[in-house]
Amino acid sequence: MISQRLGHHVVMFRLALWMLSSSLGTLIMGGRDSFSSQFPYVKKFSRLPHDKRQRILLSWSVSWFWLYRMTYTGTKLLIFLSSFTQLDETDNNPSWKAIGYCGPDPEFVAERKARLTNQLSYLMSHDHSSKTEEEQLMGPLYKGLINIKGRSRESIAESLRRRGFHVTVSQKKSRPSLTNPSLIIHCDAVVVGSGSGGGVIAGVLAKAGYKVLVLEKGGYRARSNLSLLEGPTLDEMYEGAGMVTTTDLGVSILAGSTVGGGSTINWSASIRTPKHVLKEWSQEYELELFEGKLYRDAMDVVCEKMQVQPEVGDEGFNNAVLRKGCEELGYPVNNIPRNATSDHYCGWCCLGCKDGRKKGTLETWLKDMVDSGNGVIIPNCEATRVLHRRKKGRTRNTATGVAFQFIHEGVTQICVVESKATIAASGALNTPVLLKKSGLKNNNIGKNLHLHPVTMAWGYFPETDPTLFPNKKSYEGGIMTSMSTVASNFDTTGYGAVLQTPSLHPGLFAALMPWTSGTDIKLRMSRFSRTAHLIAIARDKTCGTISTPCSSHKIKYTLKTHDKTNLKKGIESMLRILAAAGAQEIGTHHVKGEKINVKTASSREIERFVKRESSRNLNGLSCPIASAHQMSSCRMGIDPRSSAVNQMGETWEIEGLFVGDGSVLPTALGVNPMVTVMAIAYCTAQSVLQMLDRKCNNK
Repeated sequence: MISQRLGHHVVMFRLALWMLSSSLGTLIMGGRDSFSSQFPYVKKFSRLPHDKRQRILLSWSVSWFWLYRMTYTGTKLLIFLSSFTQLDETDNNPSWKAIGYCGPDPEFVAERKARLTNQLSYLMSHDHSSKTEEEQLMGPLYKGLINIKGRSRESIAESLRRRGFHVTVSQKKSRPSLTNPSLIIHCDAVVVGSGSGGGVIAGVLAKAGYKVLVLEKGGYRARSNLSLLEGPTLDEMYEGAGMVTTTDLGVSILAGSTVGGGSTINWSASIRTPKHVLKEWSQEYELELFEGKLYRDAMDVVCEKMQVQPEVGDEGFNNAVLRKGCEELGYPVNNIPRNATSDHYCGWCCLGCKDGRKKGTLETWLKDMVDSGNGVIIPNCEATRVLHRRKKGRTRNTATGVAFQFIHEGVTQICVVESKATIAASGALNTPVLLKKSGLKNNNIGKNLHLHPVTMAWGYFPETDPTLFPNKKSYEGGIMTSMSTVASNFDTTGYGAVLQTPSLHPGLFAALMPWTSGTDIKLRMSRFSRTAHLIAIARDKTCGTISTPCSSHKIKYTLKTHDKTNLKKGIESMLRILAAAGAQEIGTHHVKGEKINVKTASSREIERFVKRESSRNLNGLSCPIASAHQMSSCRMGIDPRSSAVNQMGETWEIEGLFVGDGSVLPTALGVNPMVTVMAIAYCTAQSVLQMLDRKCNNK
């Protein structure tokens, strides 16, 4: 698990453990705290007194030597995330009771027990005609899934043929390769990725009558197969088991890796592209798409499909705190449109939707594709390259399909999909990697990466005070229902920070909270269920890069001064909101771990605290920075010198190769991007349809 979660930092982590296992290594990493007045005068880490071990660890967090800071950050992230997400044989964690956490949604647990009994009866019965029962058992996409785990090439081919795909199986006994693939699958369009972009394009093409094959690196979790457990879900449904970071550990990145992509595990926010962004993209970037009727209609279509609505019934703890604090201060606060019903009071949506009431792509566009009978999804397979060749009379190569692979009985099976249209839609982190592996040379691929960097602030509201949001817990209720634009600069450029609320179950909560001592973190965790968190999401001008050493991500991103200033303004506003909402204590996630008791401090002391905490440096791993939105790494434009794709979503270099995910956004968006990604993908799908119609008519 360590190797999986720490990724390319595992060598550094193991080296630190090896150093601390010796007296000399402890002296190097611990300095004077490794000395003792008794022989041996230099002790290894495990033999040092408790207070000295704590001082050594804390010294790393503020060390001038960046490797020590990285070691501290990586170790803290891994240990706390693992400690509060690991499970015993009953799927329980012994710490949960002490911190006031119930684990998976109790209603879901009870329903799952009843469902297991019903499923057993269903499987033993001879009448399997009920579509509702089948969907509850296997999910809404069950008829369109091709499971390749543990199956031979012949078995997979037969499943595809039954769904109307032409498949050729290699009869050669030599090792599979691109020139001798295990399978050759023929279709009209292949879509790599099933998230907010890929799902939309697949649904549109299949409903138009074209044969569509969707390749998904992640697995499929039907409603009945969800665990709603933080640890297993991070391992199974998130990129890098939830621990993707930039190379310097400066930004922790959350991204979906499952059927439905980010729309399966996001927080339901469904915000249309802001007007100031549309104006910037259409005027400054000269992209006519964003000032035309097609794009406006696309937003209407995707919002209607997802049943987006702005109303909220009973508001969860974090959002109620944000709303009350804003109202007390006179700050603007608005409802967030969501792709869920107004009574959707669920704090576990980041772990999958238990009942299908959150309308991500697997409940909408992918379901349309499957219901049409024209499309299938192959989960748990990884696309390795886009195939392309130069056709006679052409000035650039034409995409001919995709190669993907999976392992069967210890042998890597290489398969080829031959298609008329190829769509790369595996997200802003993965699409640049795929395109570069496929030989594309455009300098903008993998550059201009925006992350919507996030900082947080927290406030503790004792349960003993009946006036402070009684009977509410931090992990319950709709994750995002309210938003403030007090620090967003929406009235001008939009380059500011919007204030919203996060979803933090115990593992991520502990990993982000400051650690100053064992006693202090125990106190913080004991207050878990009554600690409200707010987040500031910056519309960043900072541009990062993605490269591909050793076939893994290498993400470089260093916050620029403009974005740090906006995040600091966000921190200042969040601290004021938490205090105004009635918090007893407030603080940030800076490594210093300072906090203030609002009830006993004077107004002058509170003001000094707010100013001091909001002016602290955000660089050098001094404060956790997170990202849940990645975009612009293959941005759209009007010139191949400054963009990777044109306004139709087609790459400049290869004809018939389209990009349909968040990587095409021209700039950072400044709000939750799902609707924007879907709307652009819908427009791209129209371009793909036109190309397919031409190819079919020219036969």
